Amino acid sequence: MIGMKPRLQMLARLTLVVLIALSVSCIGKRITKANVDQVAEGMSKKQVESILGQPNSSKSEDPTITKQTTYVYRQGKDTVTIIFKDDKVQSKVSTLSD
Repeated sequence: MIGMKPRLQMLARLTLVVLIALSVSCIGKRITKANVDQVAEGMSKKQVESILGQPNSSKSEDPTITKQTTYVYRQGKDTVTIIFKDDKVQSKVSTLSD
């Protein structure tokens, strides 16, 4: 049983580090004017998500002719809305200020 306490302490520390890493990775990316400006017409949803993270909400409309999805990002009082047509950015509207 000698050495058991240090092993438990090390396991507890490792568990804490893993939990902190997971909680930080689950937090969405901060929405800034600089990263919203990186989003350009024609980008895919995956490219937008790599810049802005997952949207706070999304809505898809799938008529037979065109598929449209709207991503909404909210941060405090600011909102960024990105409209995709056929899975490519068609437009974006932002209330972020400089």
